[in-house]
Amino acid sequence: MTRRRHVITLLAAAAIAPLTAHAQTPFDHAYAAWDALLKKHVRWLPDGKQSRANYKGFAADRAALKGVLETFSTVPKASFDGWSRAQQMAFLINAYNAFTVELILTKYPDLKSIKDLGSFVQSAWKKKFFTLLGEERHLDWIEHEQLRPRYNEPRVHAAVNCASIGCPALRDEAFTAAKLEAQLEDGMRRFLGDRTRNRVKGNQVEVSNIFKWFREDFEKGHGGFKQVQDVFAKYADLLSDAPAEQAALKARSLAVRHLDYDWSLNDAGR
Repeated sequence: MTRRRHVITLLAAAAIAPLTAHAQTPFDHAYAAWDALLKKHVRWLPDGKQSRANYKGFAADRAALKGVLETFSTVPKASFDGWSRAQQMAFLINAYNAFTVELILTKYPDLKSIKDLGSFVQSAWKKKFFTLLGEERHLDWIEHEQLRPRYNEPRVHAAVNCASIGCPALRDEAFTAAKLEAQLEDGMRRFLGDRTRNRVKGNQVEVSNIFKWFREDFEKGHGGFKQVQDVFAKYADLLSDAPAEQAALKARSLAVRHLDYDWSLNDAGR
């Protein structure tokens, strides 16, 4: 009986050991695997304001992408809750962008827009197709139930990428806690410096619909913003090269017009 118990104990220990080893593996806050995929399959356009994703390349590296997604999905909520604010934000932004690429690949190349993955009943962003922090989730959960309400950081809208040309660029690098502030600011500056989506024209400042849809996020006081025009005042030098127009932006005297949003897929192959 003693020998039998010893064998059972050894077998049980052997079964548990891999799980224990996996649980003890520290999470890679440098996101090396995701970073490598981004560097390989994302390129900036010549003006450095927009990027394009090589979805054909991502599809060829689907196994590596699946590995990244599995790493995200296995993070326990208890571990996430113990991370710093910057670590949590970097994790959620990277997860949003990576799972968006995966969502596109479920139908690529037979789609022209991420919207093709939705229906009248359910948008693409409401589809529950992945697990995060212990539960089945959709993309809107990350953006609208976590990033927006929890962190009071409007520049996140220049970080999460909806796989569309109208969206702020998908970076060719992973977000990390150590570089988060610089990456958020760089994303905003690239986006507001893109005259195809944000510019001064006549007596108006013409801007992306992002500033309409998420106006309240830019008016919560972060960075001193009390009204959305404060954003355009801060980045006046990016919206116009003309001193008079920059002065008008800083004086908040220009009317705001929102431009149509281009939902076309940000595909490098098109």
